[in-house]
Amino acid sequence: MSDEKLHIEFQEAVAYINNYDRLIPADLLLKLYAFYKIANQNFNNPGSKTPLINAFKVNALIQARDISPEEAMQEYIDLVNKEVKKLS
Repeated sequence: MSDEKLHIEFQEAVAYINNYDRLIPADLLLKLYAFYKIANQNFNNPGSKTPLINAFKVNALIQARDISPEEAMQEYIDLVNKEVKKLS
């Protein structure tokens, strides 16, 4: 897949999630969070006011730490297409 096509599909998947109005299981949300952060190379501290939620987010990032931003984009797209869309 070309770099431009990957970025377009990633942005479409992000928009899909941002407009999704049903409940997404926490494990999928954490994976999406980690892949999104890695894809955007945003390694700032999680912004939750709840320490336990921050711990889960950091753990998700640690589990996905060895992938490139491009791989993270593809993983995000795959999760949306294979897991989230089947919840609808």
